[in-house]
Amino acid sequence: MPFGLQPWHLVVVLIVALIIFGPSRLPQLGRSMGTFFRDLRAGARDMSNGFKASMEDSETAKTPGAQPSQPGVQGNVVLKTGEAPGVSDVKTENDKAPAPAPGNFCTSCGAPNPPLATFCNACGKKIKD
Repeated sequence: MPFGLQPWHLVVVLIVALIIFGPSRLPQLGRSMGTFFRDLRAGARDMSNGFKASMEDSETAKTPGAQPSQPGVQGNVVLKTGEAPGVSDVKTENDKAPAPAPGNFCTSCGAPNPPLATFCNACGKKIKD
């Protein structure tokens, strides 16, 4: 039994409750305790669901390029009306390749270098312009 209670402990508790509250109030007391625990469980469930929803919203906000779910949008892919995901003629939002970052990058190792550098700081090879 939970909390180390034995069956005779429960009998003693029931007898004491019967003496204190009387036989007419005991069912009413049990009903009110049941209602209390049901409301407590529902409140905990609502709080848990609200916490999960706020965590999902914050994860969506932290993810770059992520948008709230909308019909017809799946990630960075916009679906044509009435199409299912995985269709071969799906149009993406970003059809263009991203612009290269400004700077002077080594063609051998790809390390970034100052704009006026002629040799790579990482590998020492001449940077081709």
